[in-house]
Amino acid sequence: MRRWLAAVSITMASVLGLAACGGGGAGQASQAPAASGGGKKQVEVFSWWTGPGEADGLQAMRKIFEEKNPDYTFFDAAVAGGSGDKAKALLQSKLQANTPPDTFQGHAGAELQGYIKAGNLEDLTPLYDELKLKDVFPAQLVEQISVDGKIYSVPVNIHRSNVLWFNPGVLKEAGITAAPKTIEEFIADLGKVKAKGKIPLSIGSEWTVTHLLESVLLGTLGADAYNALFKPGADWNGPQVTTALNNFAKIMEYAGDPQDDWQPAAKQVADGQAAFNIMGDWAYGYFHNPPQGGLGKKSKTDFDWAPSPGTEGTYLWLSDSFTLPKGAKNRDGALAWLKVAASKEGQDAFNPKKGSIPARKDADQSLYTDYLADALKDWSTNKLAGSIQHGVSVNQPWLAAINEAVGLYIGSKDVKALQQGLADAATANAQ
Repeated sequence: MRRWLAAVSITMASVLGLAACGGGGAGQASQAPAASGGGKKQVEVFSWWTGPGEADGLQAMRKIFEEKNPDYTFFDAAVAGGSGDKAKALLQSKLQANTPPDTFQGHAGAELQGYIKAGNLEDLTPLYDELKLKDVFPAQLVEQISVDGKIYSVPVNIHRSNVLWFNPGVLKEAGITAAPKTIEEFIADLGKVKAKGKIPLSIGSEWTVTHLLESVLLGTLGADAYNALFKPGADWNGPQVTTALNNFAKIMEYAGDPQDDWQPAAKQVADGQAAFNIMGDWAYGYFHNPPQGGLGKKSKTDFDWAPSPGTEGTYLWLSDSFTLPKGAKNRDGALAWLKVAASKEGQDAFNPKKGSIPARKDADQSLYTDYLADALKDWSTNKLAGSIQHGVSVNQPWLAAINEAVGLYIGSKDVKALQQGLADAATANAQ
């Protein structure tokens, strides 16, 4: 979703990509829970869900939790901040002081490795067995979040990274009749848009370029070769990666001026200034939600979507999940929360508001419409590949090294140096 003791001092550029699942604004940490009256025990749930949609989804799960567990009261320990960086810094200090929250949000996958290696998390495999979660979560998902056969988090949702967002009117003006399916078609279409004087591809801050890179790697290599890059001994200096990085360089030639973050880059597409943007599906909520929380745009008219070029049939995934810290003050209450987070009822209450889909295979499909209906269908049938930028495939130090290599490339345009930087990052950090 990482070795946090080492990661806290690493440049914050490496965590900006986590804005995908993080709240906006620069709020302050919640106060510590006060003693609860009436004999109820408080359950401290730590997250960075404070923005529109995500906070609503959390409250929907809270309502279910408190209805099912009248002896517990929910304490919302959410910490506001643009990408979860404030939350993670506070969490690290709490873990070091041996005062963990009862449960905390983290991205399922490699992001949790640091906590696991530090001995901060309990193994949740018995809970998976009790709730038969291996029967309702896709086998590929369970495999990708397992560490040495053990599972340390409960995924509550799934986001998709490899989404090509486009403006139908801009494409029509450029003579493009359908979204490009291959990298080669994409590069050709970028040229057509440029000839019409529009921005072919919008980009945001540096992390969005790494986000773009992971889709180009997947679109060039395919799911199996992409997933193999994150295994020990992977050849990041090989010819397939060279081809992918040359594709990336060609695509970047058509990028517009970098925007401050992903939202203004996405807005260029919705407003008809740009043709394409590759961003995770949290962009759907930004496009679609009413103006007070988004742009209030109309799908299939102001914006449309397709798998990023070359990736049809593969779901480049990331997931918010909850953990059970060792030493939790209210361990039983935390387990009760995890059961709600894992449940069909909890996930179906949370995800339509969050703008994501459930990790479970048995979701109520009637609740997921428009883009979310497409995502739900693809999630149940596609191959899975883990996001680099959003915590699945690489730990925090590895991601920091990748972002450093990408940042140097943005300035130098040196593909050979980029490939060597990626290879060095893998050698230093692969598990």
